[in-house]
Amino acid sequence: MRRAILVVGQAGYGHETEYEYVVAGGGTAGCVLAARLSENPGVRVLLVEAGSGELPEGARTPQVWPTLLGSSSDWGDFVIDEITKRSIPFPRGKGLGGSTDINVMVFIRGHRSGYDAWADAGAEGWGFDDLLPFFKRSETAPDRDSAVRGTAGPVTVRTVATHNPVAAALLDATREVGLPQAADPSSGFEEGFGWHDVTIRDGRRITAADAYLTPAVRARRNLTVVTDALVGRVLVEDGRCTGIEYGAGGRGNTARCTRETVLTAGTVGSAQLLLLSGIGPESHLRSVGVRPVLNLPGVGENLSDHTLSGVGYEAARPVPAGVSNHAELSGIITAPIPGYADQERPNIQFMIASNGRIIPPGKRPENSYSIGFALMTPKSRGTVRLADPEPDSPPVIEPGYFSDPHDLDGMLTALRIAQKIGAARVLEPWRLREVGPGPEMTTERELRSYIVDSYSSYWHYAGTARIGTDVMSVVDPQLRVHGITGLRVADASVMPFVPAANPMPAVYAIAERAASLITAPAREGT
Repeated sequence: MRRAILVVGQAGYGHETEYEYVVAGGGTAGCVLAARLSENPGVRVLLVEAGSGELPEGARTPQVWPTLLGSSSDWGDFVIDEITKRSIPFPRGKGLGGSTDINVMVFIRGHRSGYDAWADAGAEGWGFDDLLPFFKRSETAPDRDSAVRGTAGPVTVRTVATHNPVAAALLDATREVGLPQAADPSSGFEEGFGWHDVTIRDGRRITAADAYLTPAVRARRNLTVVTDALVGRVLVEDGRCTGIEYGAGGRGNTARCTRETVLTAGTVGSAQLLLLSGIGPESHLRSVGVRPVLNLPGVGENLSDHTLSGVGYEAARPVPAGVSNHAELSGIITAPIPGYADQERPNIQFMIASNGRIIPPGKRPENSYSIGFALMTPKSRGTVRLADPEPDSPPVIEPGYFSDPHDLDGMLTALRIAQKIGAARVLEPWRLREVGPGPEMTTERELRSYIVDSYSSYWHYAGTARIGTDVMSVVDPQLRVHGITGLRVADASVMPFVPAANPMPAVYAIAERAASLITAPAREGT
């Protein structure tokens, strides 16, 4: 399934070529950077992507997104849960558009406090007010307040045109049990339940490549896009990044860069690429046979993610199939979590699904609906490491889920609230029975066990090359890699931790701001 007239340049295979800017990774952030940097006709921009320039069959149809997991557009990683030794899918996009090619198309910025916490954690200048112009620059949200939402950005977002009736009943249930309501979950100023935006237009998925890259390639001759090309390492000479090495067309290639190289390979990929280049914890690099170039101990540390579980119900009558992504309603609230220090900002998100996708497979009836929940402020952290020095070897991902026991306390709090919603009187016409965890599980021990046995990754990876000025940070507040000139990172890896929201909007904003930092440094205070 080809993207509309996206011309993929292949100039330079087997040769050394030179550009002003090289962008390594054609996912969400890479599409933004390539498009914005190439707006200047006086520079040459190269975008290199390991995956394809094509989408898998069915990718445009919102309802069938689960079939994309494990497809050619997914790196296909699995991680091992250290508690249960379960093998858990760890999807991440592979191809132009990255994870916007395979995700659930949910577009939620979340509450401003989640971003202000970044600044409090040392990412100076990266609070909500700092990011707001770039949130707005990336989007067109025609049905929202233009004071806080974009009106002319490349990514058009809005709520689904027709709400699923079971989702509407569940929204009524949240009102019945006294939970707050939100008119716009992406305004940054509300907590509560409401209809969130989606990246669906005219019934079809819209990716970062659609919004940014395809129009740029159509209009410009100074942008070269190379797909099916794995970047092996960045080149560093005398403390300066001078380009990249990558494999494509069965050959090794070098792309020299006269201004800046920007890593946009994602939370896993950018950390992996830095490590392959000898930039990272020296002891780890030596242990896997990589010659250290710069001892930067924070690379690959601080992996942050949300875990997702849910309460599921067999429906008393047929749940309509719907015309969207089965996830059009959500809520974020502040809930007291026993023993949890962070009680000052929204900390739990609920995702209402008009199908039973969140229910564990062994308990999932054909006709069902579910109330997913996730702790938005997890304390647990993991790592990304190399298995060996080969670029095509899968990285070693250790997510560290529930390594901080308070995170399981938060998930238990969320489960009980989800059950309260699910038991509301207004849902009686829809509710046949609770199937997950089910009425047989009532004790705290049983419910904790259910969460541990049923959770999955929420695919919200962040933090492996975080912004800061301390010894464990990787990039400075201008996204420049410490100790190396001409090299930046501009994707979810630079987040100090995953925001209290779905991170796609934040990745767009980070990339927009990165483009501004690179092209107009005086305006950004460098």
